[in-house]
Parts: sequence; C-alpha cells; structure tokens
Amino acid sequence: MAIPVICPSCKSRFSVSDQFAGRTGPCPKCKKPITIPAVTAEAVVIHEPEAPVTTSGGTGRAPTAPIRRVEKPISTMRFAAVGAAAVAALAAAWATGLFAKPADLPSWLLLAAAFLVAVPCAMLGYIAVRNRELEPFTGTPFLLRSLACAAVYAGLWGVKGLLPPEATAEMWQWLYLAPMFVVAGALAALVAFELEWGSAVAHFSLYAMFTSLLRWLLGLPPL
Repeated sequence: MAIPVICPSCKSRFSVSDQFAGRTGPCPKCKKPITIPAVTAEAVVIHEPEAPVTTSGGTGRAPTAPIRRVEKPISTMRFAAVGAAAVAALAAAWATGLFAKPADLPSWLLLAAAFLVAVPCAMLGYIAVRNRELEPFTGTPFLLRSLACAAVYAGLWGVKGLLPPEATAEMWQWLYLAPMFVVAGALAALVAFELEWGSAVAHFSLYAMFTSLLRWLLGLPPL
C-alpha cells in the first residue's frame, strides 16, 4: 500500500511504499530529509442499531417502532345482556301480537319501535363486522354514528309502509324491491361506520332480519 508524503521543505507530493513507513530518507526533489509517516490501522467499530421505540421519551425524536393496538374483547356480561335484550324484544313482540290487533297499532309507534331496535342493532352490527385493522369508533362519535345509521334504517321501514299493499303482497315482487332497500341501507352503514361494501350489506341485513322476525311475531307481514 502506498503512503502519500508531502515534503515539508519544497512541498512536493509523492507516494512511498509502506515498507518505508517510519524511516527517514532524502526528498527526491530537494534532497532534504523526510520522515515517512507510520501506517496506523484505525479500528472500525460497528455499532449495534438502536432498539426501536414507540414513544419519543422526551428526546424529540420520532418513534421508530409501530404502535401496537390492543384489541379489547367484548365482555361475557355484555354479550349476555345483549342476548337477554334480544329475547325480551322478541317476547314483547309476541305478547303484543297476542293481545293487540296489528291493524290497531299506529304507524308512528311502529316507526318509533323500528328506530329503538335499530340503535342497538347498529352498534352490535358494527362491532361484529368492522375492520379489525382500523381503530374502532368509540364514545360520543360512535353513538352519533349509530343514531344516524339507525334513523336511516327505521326510515326505510317508513318508506316500505308508503308502498301500496299490492306492490309487496307476493314474495317474488321483492326480487325487484329488495335490492333498492339493501343498497340504501348498506350505503347508510358504509357512510356512518366507514365499512367495506360487503360488511355494510351484512350490517344492514342483521337489522332487516331481526325486525322482520319482530314483525312476524307481531302478526304483521315480515316484509
């Protein structure tokens, strides 16, 4: 390996073989004595990479590790409460159908009941079908989104009530009507909860099936 040398007298630059390292000899140009510098091998230190951190820790540096989101499962008690409420709603619908004539029930009462049932259905449906990769809606935003979605779901029953009876008397007629209601309900879930399209359809279907069962127990046409 060649060693670069600068003569301190004439400032000439040249290279010398490393075998002359540490020795003194004449400059090839001005003949003044020159001491060849010794070759020193600098130690190369490889540092271990810093461990990733999830918080700045007061250092002002941005976190380098992804933040892990801890999924909070629904408690068994809450599931039991939801199941009991669903059974109670079905029992109330069945009892109402036994002791009251469906034709005597005012439309506003049916619409209010549809909204009251839609609120927990919207909440539970979101918990069941939401994207687990995204942070869930909670607190007041979750309540407001559920109320908005429930209002649309109940409103669809109101729209159905405006249709002439002969338009929904036969099941085959729903082959043409059902897609419009499903699309409207799925759009409501998609906008309210930012769901994927398939999940939004499943969300509305949960409510539609449960309320259809309630109507059947009341003695009303399911659809």
